[in-house]
Amino acid sequence: MKTILRGMVCVAALLAGASAMGVELTFWSWRVEDKAFYEKIAEDYKKASGDEVRFTAYKNTEYATVLSAALAGGGGPDIIQARSYGGLANLSDAGYLLPLTTKTVPNLAHFSESLLTSVHGYKPPYNEGVYAVPFAIQSPGILYNRKLLASNGFPNLPKTWEEFKSMSRALKAKGVTPLANGTRAAWTLEHVFGVVGPNFYGGTDFYNGVVAGRKRFTDPEFVAAVQEVASLRDFMPPNALGIGEPESRMLFASGKAAFFIGGSWNIDPILEMNPKLELEMAGAPPVVAGGPSLVPTYVDGGYAINAGTKKREAALKFLNYLASVEYGQRFADELRQASAVPGVRINDPVLAGIVAQSRTHGTPFLMLQGFRYQNPSGSILLADGLQKLLQGNGTAQQLAQDIQTGIASWHKPFQK
Repeated sequence: MKTILRGMVCVAALLAGASAMGVELTFWSWRVEDKAFYEKIAEDYKKASGDEVRFTAYKNTEYATVLSAALAGGGGPDIIQARSYGGLANLSDAGYLLPLTTKTVPNLAHFSESLLTSVHGYKPPYNEGVYAVPFAIQSPGILYNRKLLASNGFPNLPKTWEEFKSMSRALKAKGVTPLANGTRAAWTLEHVFGVVGPNFYGGTDFYNGVVAGRKRFTDPEFVAAVQEVASLRDFMPPNALGIGEPESRMLFASGKAAFFIGGSWNIDPILEMNPKLELEMAGAPPVVAGGPSLVPTYVDGGYAINAGTKKREAALKFLNYLASVEYGQRFADELRQASAVPGVRINDPVLAGIVAQSRTHGTPFLMLQGFRYQNPSGSILLADGLQKLLQGNGTAQQLAQDIQTGIASWHKPFQK
């Protein structure tokens, strides 16, 4: 009898020890730049919960392929940092993501429906479910090197788009690279268009029009927006073909370029490289002085759970933490990005400037929010087309027609 009791005590001790060790969760992302942040979050979370989170980041351009292949093979991580809108819908509609509710993730109750639509599926019944915790609200714009501009005779930011281009021509004549952007990575050109385009095609009115089928991508205002982006090639570095986002950041942070058109997620890595940089960020200057400067604003993505995970309870607990104000505040402060968690303060002055502008003049990020749900994706059509155009191939009118034809193949309002 004593032997049996001793055995039971040993088993209980082993079970208690196993429980104390916690669960190990795997977490995949495309945010290579944020690796140190997520590893610190994992370290602190383990101290508080006992659960371990192993973070793995893949290259931005490879992540979707790696993730899709893993999920299709029955594998993949427990926690998935997923794209928003169509990027997430492709995963949820395939049954790869665990549906979430306010019962399983209580902190989701604080999120507005407008935020949660970014993490819905596309096809019924998935389009009514929530499949992730939104993590960031991005606002692409123009980053300005104030010191470099002032030293070249421009103490003030341009008040109109034509003044921006005039300033760029003057800087180029002085041997200063006006624009840090290049053409190597097509996806970055969609963001350039997202910053410049709305002031020309009409922002939200045009977005609503093409979604409803009342407007077309071949309309003159959209073609004009494409032409304006194409004109920026004159202000890019001579070796623009070899410059992607990392190189643009480095060129701008080093003080060798006056402007950089990119997302608010670039603020932190740029200031990490050059903390003394006199940086300001704003939307593209309006076409007419005093007019609105439209800022594309969108939910960047969400934290989701692999539907096939065998650690569901621990994964849900971790997601509830990622939906908390405590986490959201750390995200905003340490990464200098606008957290999607309601109630989080923006303390960084550069980020606060573009966020304030987006709240008064925000507009949808055209292709991401409206036309990434099926193939051919509007984002790919636009980004690849702009890359060719900026490299000297094709015309704005032809690109607009290609986009219209491609999206009309699946967007039903265009087929009426």
